[in-house]
Amino acid sequence: MRLIVTFIFLTLLLLACSKTEEKPASNMATAHEAKKERADLRAAIKKIEPFFKPMGKPKGYDWLASHNEPSQTFEEYLDSNPTKPTTERRKIYVLPLGTFTSQQKKIIDIVARYIEAFYDLPVGLMPARSVKRPLSVKDSRLNKSTHKEQIRTGYILDGVLKPIIPADGAALIAFTADDLYAGDATNYVFGEASLENRVGVWSLARLGDNANYDTFLRRTLKIAAHETGHMFSMRHCTKYECVMSGTNHLGETDSRPIDACPECMAKICWLTDTKPKERYERLAAFCRKNGMAKEAEEFDRKAAAVKNI
Repeated sequence: MRLIVTFIFLTLLLLACSKTEEKPASNMATAHEAKKERADLRAAIKKIEPFFKPMGKPKGYDWLASHNEPSQTFEEYLDSNPTKPTTERRKIYVLPLGTFTSQQKKIIDIVARYIEAFYDLPVGLMPARSVKRPLSVKDSRLNKSTHKEQIRTGYILDGVLKPIIPADGAALIAFTADDLYAGDATNYVFGEASLENRVGVWSLARLGDNANYDTFLRRTLKIAAHETGHMFSMRHCTKYECVMSGTNHLGETDSRPIDACPECMAKICWLTDTKPKERYERLAAFCRKNGMAKEAEEFDRKAAAVKNI
């Protein structure tokens, strides 16, 4: 009887050991895949570098003239424990906040599809909401130049968006036609997003100034992609002229590309687990569909540059 018990015990012990030995092999495979993915993205960075201009010296009212910001490389991003989509939270939600013209509504729909292609994540449009008024004196003001009401971004981020972000939301982004300000020291801001709370807001109020439809659309695409990047812990880019570079005025916004630079492209591909070639092909298709032939051709060239990665 004792021999049988001993035999059973040894058998169970061997089975347990064999199961324990399987885990390191699996972990090694995962570590190898992660290492290869990062190596491939570093190679893609080099292939895409020729498509982007290094950041030049800032002029008078440019963002970097008044903001001393370091850049954030791909490696620094990986080391920062960034906010990223999870299995449970993979959807980006877009919330129209307030009232809009028919052209603004059309652009919001187009931009939602751009974000989907840009980040390779599903995007859902939420039912429109109104901003409850009157707002308190700490949450709104009259702009001294325009004499129109502005809403404090912190109120929208913390008071409106943070409580309603869906359980499966990787991020919640609000569009508003209201003018925004971030604090007493700012005249206005195009938008603002939280690096930790997965919420952001941007305004169309300033983007239509002296703009035809095409310019208005491109400006909105840039601000939307930019603020969404912040919600995934991407900081302002200072290495290249990049959609993630800070902008202080429409001249800067217009000068930026609609795409992420090599370093920021690698961050996006890593956080959404997508291949650079596939991302560029999606963006090229989006641009062709929406009458942006020049941008489509450039995305095609980028796709070709990384086709073997």
